[in-house]
Amino acid sequence: MPSFIKSISKPTTPMITFENSKSFADKSDLEDELAYIRDRFNIPQHDGSDTVYFCGNSLGLQPKNTNVYVNQELTDWAQLGVEGHFKKDTGWFAYHELVRDAAARIVGAKPIEVAVMNHLTVNLHLLLVSFYRPSKDRYKIICEAGAFPSDRYALQSQARFHGFDPDDAIVELEPSEGSDLIAEEDILQAIEDCGDELALVMFGGVHYFTGQVLDFKKITEAAHEVGAYAGFDLAHAAGNLKLELHQWNVDFAAWCSYKYLNGGPGTVGGIYVNERHVKNPHLPRFAGWWGNDPATRFKMPHQFTPVLTADSWQLSNAPILEMAALRASFELFDEAGMDRLVKKSNALTSYLKFVIEDVLTSLAKSDLVKIITPFAEQQQGCQLSLQFETDGKKIFDSLTSKGVIADWREPDQEGRGSGVIRVAPVPLYNSFNDVYRFGQLLQEAIKSL
Repeated sequence: MPSFIKSISKPTTPMITFENSKSFADKSDLEDELAYIRDRFNIPQHDGSDTVYFCGNSLGLQPKNTNVYVNQELTDWAQLGVEGHFKKDTGWFAYHELVRDAAARIVGAKPIEVAVMNHLTVNLHLLLVSFYRPSKDRYKIICEAGAFPSDRYALQSQARFHGFDPDDAIVELEPSEGSDLIAEEDILQAIEDCGDELALVMFGGVHYFTGQVLDFKKITEAAHEVGAYAGFDLAHAAGNLKLELHQWNVDFAAWCSYKYLNGGPGTVGGIYVNERHVKNPHLPRFAGWWGNDPATRFKMPHQFTPVLTADSWQLSNAPILEMAALRASFELFDEAGMDRLVKKSNALTSYLKFVIEDVLTSLAKSDLVKIITPFAEQQQGCQLSLQFETDGKKIFDSLTSKGVIADWREPDQEGRGSGVIRVAPVPLYNSFNDVYRFGQLLQEAIKSL
C-alpha cells in the first residue's frame, strides 16, 4: 500500500516520526527495550501464525510461566495436604502477601492499602459498606452515564438497600452535546452543585466503551471539598495507566485481574483503601475471619478485631491457584516497571492512531472511522475505540477472519453513537509489527466491502 511519513506527538511521548511501513515497524521493535517480554507470553495462533491480539482490555494473555506457579501449588497440595498452609516462604496462610506488594506498585499505593481478594463487583459492594453510608440529607452518588453495567447495578442496589430511589440518589453524568466524552468541568460542576447532598463519587477510571481516562486527583479533591468520598473502578486502569492512588488521596478502588494484569479468566481481584481508613478500626465493614488480626485468627476469638491494613476487608481464605497464576504476571510487571510500560504504551497507541489514519487517507475514507478515545495527556491508556460510520460489525468480522482478535461493542441502551471496535495494543506483549499488520488487515477489510 502507499504510505506517507508524518510526525505525530502525544504529550507524554517524545516526538516520533512514524512511517506506515514494515521496515519502520521492524526497526521500532529492534529498538524496543521491552520487546523480549513478548516471548514470555503464549500468543494465540491463526493459520499457523501469531494473531494480532488487541484484546487485552477484555482478557490478557497467559504468561508462559503461569503453569510453573500453578503446578507448584498443585504439587504442594498433593504432597503436603493441609500442611501446605505453613510451608516455608509460600505457605497458604499468608499467600495473599506474595501478590500484595506487586499489586501495590502497579496501582501506586502502600502495601498496607492493598488486598488481593474476591472479584470486582463483590469487592465494590464490600467497599460500599464502608464508603456509602448515606443519611437523610447526604445520600447522592455521582457516576458516569453508560458505566459498565456491574457498576451501575451495584450502585442502584446499594441505594435501594439504604431506602433511597436510585433515580433520585444517583446522578449520572452524560457526555456534552455532540461529544462522546464526559467533560471534566461537568464532573467538577456536578460535585459542587450536589454539595452537602453528595455522599459518594464513583467513576470508572477508564471508561470501558470510549477509553476515556478521568483525572483521579481533581475528582478526589473536589469530592473531599464537599465532604464526600471518592472511589474508582480500575478494571480498565490497573496495569494500563501510571496510577498514584495514595498520592492522589483516593479513598478506595477495586479492580479485576484478568484484563491488563493477565491473571487468567475470572481470576481474583483486588482493592485499595487509603491508609487513613485502614488505620481506623471503627470504620464499618463486613467482617470475615481472614480479615481478623492474623495474630489471633486461629485462636478463633469471639469478637472480630480488624487487622489495620486493607486485609481487614478480606472475608475468606485466599484462592491459592488464582493467586499463583497472578504471581506469574506480576513477576513480568516488576521486571518491566510501570514507567517503561507506559512509555511503550504511549508509543504503540500513537503509532496505531497514525496507521489507522494513514490507511483511511490512502483509501479516501477519512470519514469512515471516528476515533472517539481522547488523545491527550492523561486522558487515555492503550485502548482506542473506533466508531464506524457504516459497516462497523462487517469490518470487525472481516478482521477476525484474518487473525485480528479485538472487541466489538454494540451501542449502549441510551443509543449513544454507533457500535465500536475496541483495539488495545498492550505493551507487555504487543509489538509495532502487530500495529503495522493491523493496518494492512484493516485496509483489506475496508476494500472487501
